[in-house]
Amino acid sequence: MSDSPAATDEPLGFHSIDDERDERLAVTGAVPSWLSGTLFRNGPGTFRVGEDSVDHWFDGLAMVQRYSFADGAVHYRNRFLRTDAYAAAQDGEFDGGFATGTSTLRDRLYDTLFAEPYDNTNIIVERVGEEYLALTESPRWVGLDPETLATTGHVQYDGPAPAGDLTCAHFQYDPARDTHVTFDVEFGRQSHYHVYEMRSPRRRQVLASIPVDRPAYMHSFALTPNYVVLTEFPFDVNPLAFFKPGRQGPFVENFDWRPAAGTRVHIVDRTGGGVVATARSPATFGFHHVNAFEDDGDIVFDLETVPDAAAIETLSLAALRAGDLDAFGGRLHRYRIVDPEGTARVERRLLYGGGTALPTVSPDVWLDRHRYVYSQGTDQPVTEWPTAVRKIDTETGDVVEYDDTGDHFSEPIFVPRPDGDREDDGVVLTVALDTGADRSVLVVLDGETMTERARAPLPHAVPFDFHGRYFPELTV
Repeated sequence: MSDSPAATDEPLGFHSIDDERDERLAVTGAVPSWLSGTLFRNGPGTFRVGEDSVDHWFDGLAMVQRYSFADGAVHYRNRFLRTDAYAAAQDGEFDGGFATGTSTLRDRLYDTLFAEPYDNTNIIVERVGEEYLALTESPRWVGLDPETLATTGHVQYDGPAPAGDLTCAHFQYDPARDTHVTFDVEFGRQSHYHVYEMRSPRRRQVLASIPVDRPAYMHSFALTPNYVVLTEFPFDVNPLAFFKPGRQGPFVENFDWRPAAGTRVHIVDRTGGGVVATARSPATFGFHHVNAFEDDGDIVFDLETVPDAAAIETLSLAALRAGDLDAFGGRLHRYRIVDPEGTARVERRLLYGGGTALPTVSPDVWLDRHRYVYSQGTDQPVTEWPTAVRKIDTETGDVVEYDDTGDHFSEPIFVPRPDGDREDDGVVLTVALDTGADRSVLVVLDGETMTERARAPLPHAVPFDFHGRYFPELTV
């Protein structure tokens, strides 16, 4: 951990807040009357740990935002998750996270097996079965009340093996089967990736257990109606090092970038289970898969990539607060796995080379062919936090963007209009940081034209967060 700067020295976006608010927002413009439901956003609310600070953006303490829409009105609420990590931070005893602290990876695994796993669940909120869960890359999830955002307790799978030490927080939802898919990483002398489906966070159906010598860091994966695809970047760890002294440092610093190994792609059959093929492609790194579908027997998925794992270091708080963002931005690549149960040949082509971050698609096309990708927009290479929201047409290559205000924007979330007749018939929800006014603003954009339809200023400035999820069933 590093010494924390005074609050006035923390640049907006990477600042810390303490207040929790619950109020109706004033709206300029018109929120569509059909927009009824709730947007959850999750991410860091504070970086302070007693008199110190965490070292990395990924390690800020989880704070959930709730935006509820009804009859053109918007209600806002934010609340910190009352986790063990939050309590420890209040006491100045936070002992490390993704890229903060000095515990060894072996220590982290010991905590997973014999103590209580890390619970700073600041990545996303998902609904699994009837439960709303805040997630991070730990097998210990945090339940929350979807109306009050009160923390309701820990949720952790305790059924029969196999299970893992890390869990992919980016669950993929299959609306046709009403099931979620994700995977665990189990470290050991023989490590495994355990891929499974679930309709309840406490029950799972294992689809495959894939043995691996050097487990890789994978933040997300791809899902189609018949396949799970793990894109295994060559940013990995030797688990035998767990049993040797030394190698102190933050969790992520135990991983090595080995481009000569290339990128492996594991293809898991969702119907019969098991791995049907493993293919290779050139070395790359990425955090976020966009969407995947099947096309004439091939598997197609879009992935936001960067050349290597150096992106993790560029997201340290020291670099971000200093404005040291001279890094390569995300690019959208389309991968096609030809003959996935035979030769499994991987083809890759560039869809868009401009700077992107946190790309999403309409939930109406999850696991199906998509045309439009919505993304934060940056320059290339990245020199400042995203100042645009982009709509990328994967068929024509055309790009339409909203960048009229000079604000900094969060991940865009597309909400389809009920009974809409086009993929882009709906609205895009994003949270902008207005540095001039020292506050954040909820912005509603037209999904087709990317023009502004409404904005609603928040009562404070929210630190840059990670991911959102819209739940149309939450109409309270």
